[in-house]
Amino acid sequence: MDSKKEQTTFVCPECGLHYTEREWAEKCEAWCKEHKSCNLDIIKHAIAS
Repeated sequence: MDSKKEQTTFVCPECGLHYTEREWAEKCEAWCKEHKSCNLDIIKHAIAS
């Protein structure tokens, strides 16, 4: 039996990427809004959704 716990994720509302930490989702959202693109240094912290 798999005892995997559900993990809370935070989503960037601009691009839809998921993060385990709210801080990275907020940084991603701010970058996306300002630059209309993604930042590789930020999205490397994203997780597979």
